[in-house]
Order: sequence, then C-alpha cells, then structure tokens
Amino acid sequence: MLITRATLPDGRQGVDLLVRDGRIAAIGPNLPRPEGVEVVDAAGQLLAPPFVDAHFHLDATLSYGLPRVNASGTLLEGIALWGELKPQLTQDALVERALAYCEWAVARGLLAIRTHVDVCDPRLLAVEALLHVRERVKDWMDLQLVAFPQDGLLRSPGSKDNLVRALDLGVDVIGGIPHFERTMADGAESVRWLCELAAERGLRVDLHCDESDDPLSRHVETLACEAQRLGLQGRVNGSHLTSMHSMDNYYVSKLIPLMAESGVSAVANPLINITLQGRHDTYPKRRGMTRVPELMAAGIPVAFGHDCVLDPWYSLGSGDMLEVASMGLHVAQMTSQHGMRACFDAVTTNAARILGLNEGRGYGLEVGRPADFVLLQAGDPVEAIRLRATRLLVVRGGRVLARSPAAVAQLALPGRDPATVDWRLRR
Repeated sequence: MLITRATLPDGRQGVDLLVRDGRIAAIGPNLPRPEGVEVVDAAGQLLAPPFVDAHFHLDATLSYGLPRVNASGTLLEGIALWGELKPQLTQDALVERALAYCEWAVARGLLAIRTHVDVCDPRLLAVEALLHVRERVKDWMDLQLVAFPQDGLLRSPGSKDNLVRALDLGVDVIGGIPHFERTMADGAESVRWLCELAAERGLRVDLHCDESDDPLSRHVETLACEAQRLGLQGRVNGSHLTSMHSMDNYYVSKLIPLMAESGVSAVANPLINITLQGRHDTYPKRRGMTRVPELMAAGIPVAFGHDCVLDPWYSLGSGDMLEVASMGLHVAQMTSQHGMRACFDAVTTNAARILGLNEGRGYGLEVGRPADFVLLQAGDPVEAIRLRATRLLVVRGGRVLARSPAAVAQLALPGRDPATVDWRLRR
C-alpha cells in the first residue's frame, strides 16, 4: 500500500507513506510508486497513529440496564449495581459484549486498549473471558489487561489471592483502588503491597487512585514514593487522580514534582470524571477532572481514557477517543493550539507511552514500525477533534480493517445552487 499526499500530526504536508510486509518501509515526499500496490490518495487529510484508550472497563461495557439502571448516576450506586450484576454474569455474555465493543473500537480507529478487569469474584469469570477475548482480537488490536480488585484489595476477602491467580493466568498489569479501602492506612498498605508485587514480577502498575472529591485522599503520594523506592520509574500510573482537583495549591506544588521525580504517569477520564465527581456539591459545583495542564507542564506523561461505555456508571459512549479528547480539552480549558494538540496526543502517543506499546509490537509513524495508522477526514489534529473526524481508513500491520465513507451533506437550498457541505476550515 502507498498512501500519498498525507498530512502528519507534526504538521508535515504532502507526505507519502509506503507499506511493505506489514511495516512502514518509507516516509517522504513523492515516493516512487511500486507496481502492484494499492495507492490511496490522502489529498491532504490527516494520517495519524491509531488511537489508544489508556483506561477502560471491558468486563462491564454494554451492560447498561442490567439488572437495572443507575438511577442516581453516582459512582457509589454504580459500584453497588456492579455488585448486583456480578452473580448473574456468564462467561459467554462477557465475551459477546467485549467482542462487540472491540468491533466498535476498530471502526473508530482505536487499536489499543488497557482494560481493568474485576478480580474480586473468586470464579475469575471476567478474567477468563477477557483472556479469551485478548486472544481473539490479537490480530486487530492490542488488549492489555489489569488485575483490578474493584471492591478493595484488603476490604474484599480473598482479593489478594484472586489477584495473584489472575496474574498467573496471564493478566498483564497490577491494579488497585486504595481510596476504597476502609481506612487511609489500609489504602497506603495496599499501595505498598501491590507495588512490591509488581517489582517482584517485573510488571507495570496502574491504580485507580484518589477518585474522590476529598482533597485529603492522597494515595498518589504513596504511589510515587513506592515507585521511587522500588525502582519502578516509568512503569507506574495513577488513574483518575480527581482529588487533585480539590487540593490546595501549596500541597499540589509539592505533589506534582514528586510524581515527576518518581516517573509516575497519569490518566484522566474526562467523560466520567465530570459525570461522577462533584455529586455532593450544590453550587459552585466541582467538575472533578485532575490538573491535566499542570501535570503536562511538569513533564509527566498524561493520557485520557474513555473508562466506561454503556455500563453501570455511564449511559453513553461509542468508543470514540476524539470525543474523549474534546471533553478533556473543554474541561481543562486547553484551548491554545498547543493545548489542543496535546489533547490529541493524550489519546495517541502519550497513551501508547504509558501502556509501553513500544516494548511490544511498536507504535508510531516511523520507518520500521508496524504499519498501524488511521486516515482521518481532517486537515490536522485540532480539526480532527473539532469535527470528531470520520475514520476514512483504519490499517493494522498493513491490512485494512475498516473503511468509512467521507461525511458529506448535499444541500438543495432555495435560491442557491446545489452544493456539498465541507466542514473543514479552508485558508
């Protein structure tokens, strides 16, 4: 395959990209056209690496309304509702819903997902189901599983053993939820235990951390300390970190440098953070998302996750990471050109870095890397976010996985000649 006249996320225009044997063989202007290859004229459209979702719950997705709807829309009712649903789960249903979502994801150009999977059920149904799904979709996407003690590592009986069993079955990453333990001390102890287990096994860590409006929920401080103590720099992530939204600036001025020094990354989940946080407020009402611009300014890798789609916590969603980037942009007020492009990076390159994708098959538009990319109906990353750009072409390993027709509308307005609407900005 040869892609011609593409625009790249770094601003280069008129770029050709040659695919050979599933990898990127050449990038540059006016590449020779080998015989017998498919030629796709990008005509100035944006060619980007695939989208990456750094935080999701594939075991719960598409379960909305089972066994009932979350009437309050709160985090705690969602957790309680998931507890009601767990005894009714079957492996076949888990697999069917997860595969359906993976198909949605591929159509949206989303080719890598880190999904947290609940290990508090001693049957480990969800773990076995998603291990099966990971094998089924390995030719389509990278699926990274996190062993997640949803009900608390220390709070839920048997969770330690269940988590270790899940890792032994092949789960990739160690997860936790320290702020959901019974005490702050238990939360800190869970962080220590989980990080020591990760160091022992050579695994990454990704904790649901401080998903609270309580400014005294400060487990990310312990997480950063343990990462440094155990030499886990670059392999530890704190997800959510919503309490940072409510912390005083003096404490944050200490916390952010500690995270940077410890090599701890961060994942915000804009759609869910602003939906679930601030529920105890009247007005002014906090929106809950962590301090994304400040973390980025400190050099901390920051990504966005979708977190939930049609599940006990969130009744919307479609697997569109551009929607996630758009919400993150708005909530964080990142409306400068640099800020908007950083939000695009948060669902592509930054997320890939946090998942360690370059330690596996590789990621990015560089010669020698796998030919994984998305052709978007937009002229640059900012326009892609603004328009939730159509994914014209989704390619993995040089194989076309999905095609979509360009989004156009034919106008027939009284007093005007027939025309086609083009929502892109022409300069």
